[in-house]
Amino acid sequence: MKFNVGYSISSDGTYSFLDIVTRYKEHISEVYFPWLDTPSGRASLINCDGYIDWDAQQNLINDLQQIKQMGIKLDLLYNGNCLGDDAMSENMQNTLLSIIDFLNYKGCSPDIITTASPAVAFVIKKHRKHIEVRASVNMKIGTVKGMQYMADLFDSFYIQREYNRDFTRIKELKEWADANGKGLYMLANSGCMSFCSCQTFHDNTVSHSNGISTKKNIEGFVPHSCWNYLKGTSNWVSLLQNTWVRPEDIKNYEPYFSSVKLATRMHNLPGLVIDSYVRGRYMGNLLDLFEPGFGPAIAPYVINNSSFPAEFFKTVSTCNKQCHKCGYCESVLEKVLMNTEG
Repeated sequence: MKFNVGYSISSDGTYSFLDIVTRYKEHISEVYFPWLDTPSGRASLINCDGYIDWDAQQNLINDLQQIKQMGIKLDLLYNGNCLGDDAMSENMQNTLLSIIDFLNYKGCSPDIITTASPAVAFVIKKHRKHIEVRASVNMKIGTVKGMQYMADLFDSFYIQREYNRDFTRIKELKEWADANGKGLYMLANSGCMSFCSCQTFHDNTVSHSNGISTKKNIEGFVPHSCWNYLKGTSNWVSLLQNTWVRPEDIKNYEPYFSSVKLATRMHNLPGLVIDSYVRGRYMGNLLDLFEPGFGPAIAPYVINNSSFPAEFFKTVSTCNKQCHKCGYCESVLEKVLMNTEG
């Protein structure tokens, strides 16, 4: 099993993403990336409150060319949760096709496009049929029905992250995908809260972040409900009930996924994440591997990855997921929570 990793730019020059990919190239099947300012489910690659990194385009092209030469597939992200007025416009279509053609001209044509938009999928299926179209994890597709509805537009699917620990569901999805010639993938290190009721709102604020940053916004309002929720220490147990899979447990997914996605685009230490999952072990604060990590939300406490009981994965991957009726994760939290201030 290999990994799909997200292109990352070091804001302070402490690492080179190309060097990281080169080091772990035998374990990486895909590198996913956004094109500069296009909607991609995260903040702009080049624009920070109007300050533009004018070297970013050429640097990205140079890196993608070398990654492509390593035999690693390139996955262009066009997976903003909302494309606004351009959701199904010819302007969106022409912009997308021009990006693909430009990348092709530069020798780094995308092999895959990951999107949360059926309109984007339609455009690729109609005009660039050689490119694989993959359904973003943001589409929350976690049932056979969900894949059936989109089977004419998508070649592969990221499963809804909330089912990462449900092997009965994963087996069902895998059987359908194999029988219908579809690819199946998962995201291993999302730090997001499981079944988050604020996720759609949060995703939309991210999609419109460039416009939102220019507005005078409501004073005191925090759009990330997870940070508000974690202010209550009694809620910290939810961190153990989320969708992530520890590096030590990733081997259990090999029968179902040829490649697994690691969230590294916005991570300060993408090399740490990739190294940990490649090695299948990590000694440190488990939250440091996730995106978002929530480490600052519970500091000075950490979740010591070395202290998890041996039966943790088997228990949480076979339980009935009725967390409000169970105390198992509370008992584990007592073992793994450590105060770094003594």
